Amino acid sequence: MSRPAPNPIYTLRGAGGALNTLHFRCNGQDSPLLFSGSENGAVHIWNLNSRRPVKVVEAHTGSSVIWVSTLQSTGSLLSQGRDLQVCLWDLRDGGCELLDSVWTGSVGFCQCSLLETSSTNHLLAFAGQQTEEIKIIELPSKNPVCTLIPEAKLGMVMCIKLWKPESGVGPLLLAGYEDGSLLLWDVTQRSVLSQVKAHPEPVMCLTFDPKRLRGISGSSEKKLSSWMLDSQNNIQLQDSVVLVNPGVSQICIREDGRLLASAGWDHRVRIFGWKKLRPLAVLQYHTDMVLSVAFSDHLDPRQTLLAAGSKDQRISLWSIYNEGSDTG
Repeated sequence: MSRPAPNPIYTLRGAGGALNTLHFRCNGQDSPLLFSGSENGAVHIWNLNSRRPVKVVEAHTGSSVIWVSTLQSTGSLLSQGRDLQVCLWDLRDGGCELLDSVWTGSVGFCQCSLLETSSTNHLLAFAGQQTEEIKIIELPSKNPVCTLIPEAKLGMVMCIKLWKPESGVGPLLLAGYEDGSLLLWDVTQRSVLSQVKAHPEPVMCLTFDPKRLRGISGSSEKKLSSWMLDSQNNIQLQDSVVLVNPGVSQICIREDGRLLASAGWDHRVRIFGWKKLRPLAVLQYHTDMVLSVAFSDHLDPRQTLLAAGSKDQRISLWSIYNEGSDTG
């Protein structure tokens, strides 16, 4: 008999808007932090020990924040807003100074993707001004690397993921489009390596496991589509995960490759074993759409948390399957 689904270990309130994006910075930190971006234009930085915000960055003058991340090398904060800006913030010495900004021109909801190629150099990918355009630049120089536009009309770019294969070749980028297509781009060659139709509806979200060369994507339909890359970098569609209710906002894989979490339009977070995509738990707490999910990067895997942000303006924190249980 399966165990009942747990309750959140605690919740965070006071963001003042729907929680579009979450990002942890716990690895090696005395005070583990959670960054949240909300529709009211603010980025809250939560101390997970005190469970209170240590700082609120009014990042995008009231425009919805759709993505946040931090640079591991410097601890600087990156935030993306519906004001068409990506901002870089210096958080050192307790301050909050705007260091630089990048104008994207994109009116969509596609979240940026960051790849830290070295301690001093990073790649940032974002949807551009044209409907199907993806731009990649270097940070901090902001030098353009390339612009990726598919030959076929696929509609708006919806979600992207930059990553670098262990083989040592240049960075690759996965992109989901409005017509349901998934494309794998070679950034160095500016060419499409593979293309499949993963969904009949727009690809709302995707995530990818570079160690296992496996990915999964979600849309407004009642399924998750899983896929893998073969030795020739062709995207091969695999099994689908049928959901009870339609609509997935975001999906994420835990660092150890054991768990997958999905943020549902039905107010629920669903947990699956990443290896076999076996359903493990349905987390019920929120009273509106769950918009974001993220696993923490604690050094001790027994401390790993799952955070879920909702349109109900609350963040729930969960401790699940951290004791070596079979997840499959």
